[in-house]
Amino acid sequence: MNGAGIKNLGSMRLSGIAQHILFWIGVFFAYTAIYSVKTTFWIAFRNNLFYTPLHMAYYYAVASWLIPRFLFTGKYLRFTGYLLVVMFVITLLSRLLDIYVANPYIIQHLPMDDWDRIEMAKATVLSRLLDMVFFINAFKAMNMIIWVAVVIKMFKLWYERKQAALQAELNALKGQIHPHFLFNTLNNLYALTLTNSSKASQVVLGLSDLLRYMLYECNTEQVNLQKEVLMLQQYVSLEKLRYEERLDLNFYIRGDLQNKQIAPLIMLTFIENAFKHGASDTVGEAWVSIDLHVEGTRLKMKVSNSKPENAAAAAQKHHGHIGMQNVRKRLDLLYPSAHQLKVLDDEDAFLVVLELTLQTEHKPEPNLIVA
Repeated sequence: MNGAGIKNLGSMRLSGIAQHILFWIGVFFAYTAIYSVKTTFWIAFRNNLFYTPLHMAYYYAVASWLIPRFLFTGKYLRFTGYLLVVMFVITLLSRLLDIYVANPYIIQHLPMDDWDRIEMAKATVLSRLLDMVFFINAFKAMNMIIWVAVVIKMFKLWYERKQAALQAELNALKGQIHPHFLFNTLNNLYALTLTNSSKASQVVLGLSDLLRYMLYECNTEQVNLQKEVLMLQQYVSLEKLRYEERLDLNFYIRGDLQNKQIAPLIMLTFIENAFKHGASDTVGEAWVSIDLHVEGTRLKMKVSNSKPENAAAAAQKHHGHIGMQNVRKRLDLLYPSAHQLKVLDDEDAFLVVLELTLQTEHKPEPNLIVA
């Protein structure tokens, strides 16, 4: 791990420790405010100096030992048994603090008119310790805040695991894009080499640029929109080399692409499919039209292509449709309520319309796109 990684890890740990410290300070003053109603602020403050460590020991025993070791591993009976034991021991310790620390100090420093408390102070330690009314009150006091904290921790763990699972699924989906794209482009290169076309070298150079972008630019959740569109232009140029005059191609780019971000490779599949399922299967002249329009933070992309005469046979020839399945899943994960995808199958053309909300970046950037 490099120095920056260690520094970030250290700051994350300090941040977590700071959150715990602030939480327990909040718990301390909350209990102080509650108990000061029947005593005074300073008496409650003094007594809570003894009770708060007990609350902390109870919480960390449950959250850091019982839950990870027994609940998360499916040992539910052992978890329940140990939890009941911990609850009983903590409540017992709380009652001992009542008897030996809190009540004597209250009786000493307050004019007493609570005769029940005075009479109870005269009883034996064992009878006071096991008095059910005071025992239940101690149990409630020890569990009032602790289980709120445990629920918060459980929700946080659930959220972190859910995010980790989503990220793992996204990485798996994005990992399938690279070999899928490479497979199709190598097929194009193979077709050119069969005819000894001089354009094969241009395809190799273009493919090298695209793979460099995929390897070094696409390892983040969001990429620069201009660089993404530039990559699309390079891909389209490679396809135009393959089809030459047989392909009628239009690629329109409108709007301001600067200072915008988008999920990497989210648009490539639709353009790739236009060539694979339309142009490559069309006998005679084929056409592909791409219209990319950005207005504010809203992107709208229309991709249409000619439809082969025997569309069913053409669809059967291309196995799996992995690219389209992946891009739908990625859109659902990355833009759950910020995208619309329409796929229209007309009599003589396919049409895909994608709309999504872009993220913005604040640093100025040069214009990279050639319209």
